[in-house]
Amino acid sequence: MTTDLTLVLDLGQVVVGWDPYGALADRLTRAEWQEFSDAIDFPAINLEMDRGLTHAEAVARVSAAHPERPGHAQILARYCENFAASLTGPMPGTAEIIDELAAADVRLLGLTNWSAETFRHAAPAAPAIQLLDDVVVSGVEGYVKPDPEIFRILLDRHALKAESTVFVDDSPANVSGASDAGLTALQFTDARRLRADLHDLGFPIRRA
Repeated sequence: MTTDLTLVLDLGQVVVGWDPYGALADRLTRAEWQEFSDAIDFPAINLEMDRGLTHAEAVARVSAAHPERPGHAQILARYCENFAASLTGPMPGTAEIIDELAAADVRLLGLTNWSAETFRHAAPAAPAIQLLDDVVVSGVEGYVKPDPEIFRILLDRHALKAESTVFVDDSPANVSGASDAGLTALQFTDARRLRADLHDLGFPIRRA
């Protein structure tokens, strides 16, 4: 069985696990991390780093926003320095899916919201990433999912037809954005479900 479909995978929480607390586990309790995250709106500042904000710029922004809490900027700086420890390893079962599809010569790509400064840590944490033909990285492009522009970049760069491109992401917003861009979009919950969904779409892969 062959296919003309291209599979595009998100990386974080699809191919490689990510727990930002891991970068600070040697210094903070989980509760302290959550307090810090809430105080600086870590998800928002992290998204800006994914969009291209440098680590130095992010730390300076937090320092300026919280002059009464200089420790916040120091914690963010430590997170950036120790980012590799936030990656928890391959997501269960996804590497096997990538291996199977790569062996069948399916075109495999990545599209990730990820800081350009830390992307080098991705493949060591989940070696299956090296089987992807290319990864479009938001921090390099200056756009993050679900911005329509990053899907346009993906399609144009690799001469893909949206109707024959399948995109997988754990974020409902990103899945919706991909669908709006004309791609077939699947929300990742676990590898077993993904395997079944890909099989049903016609990919050369065992269903279970």
